[in-house]
Amino acid sequence: MRLHVDKEADALYLRLDDSKIIESEEIAPGVVVDYNRKNAVVGVEVLYLSKRAPKSKAQKYPDSRTTAALVLHDKPAKK
Repeated sequence: MRLHVDKEADALYLRLDDSKIIESEEIAPGVVVDYNRKNAVVGVEVLYLSKRAPKSKAQKYPDSRTTAALVLHDKPAKK
């Protein structure tokens, strides 16, 4: 798993594995999910990161560590 933050693009990309991306889908405004040939999630891109992440808490508590949970599911099979 790799995490990349691009400050210029104001984006975060989480790559879960190295399988080939077959399809991408914007599941919410500014949130793009990448799928492999088995319709499993292999990557997640979050755009407009600076608008989504609260800065005040990080500035108030510079030594604290913040954790977040991200739950991903396989893409539902097409009917």
